[in-house]
Amino acid sequence: MAAVFHLAYPVKDKEITREFYAGLLGCAQGREADTWIDFDFFGHQVSFHVKPEAFNGSEPTNAVDGKEVPVRHFGAVLEWNQWHALRDRLINANTDFVIEPYIRFRGETGEQATMFFLDPSGNALEFKSFKDPSQIFVT
Repeated sequence: MAAVFHLAYPVKDKEITREFYAGLLGCAQGREADTWIDFDFFGHQVSFHVKPEAFNGSEPTNAVDGKEVPVRHFGAVLEWNQWHALRDRLINANTDFVIEPYIRFRGETGEQATMFFLDPSGNALEFKSFKDPSQIFVT
């Protein structure tokens, strides 16, 4: 078995989280209890723990390509066509993007599609795709 990444993040409400991750993003639900819920997040395990008080402050950002990227974020690197299909689904769902979908390094090494948006609790997600997947870890 290949290594599966595990990530735990806070959320404000379990049912709204279920609607977003299972409904909009299409993630299969895993186990759950009163205060947490797991999802198969593109082949990896993400656990969301209900902890509304975790959202009392503002999140820091860093400037990248002239855009303010949320420092704390997670997401997935998708296949090129899968990324575009998700982008279209999010646009059709009237998603409010933190950073609109765009292509970085067009025609260069590391060409990639990227977009940032928030889940209903305010957790930042980035989805990206590399035109040439062999360049994911190229420096």
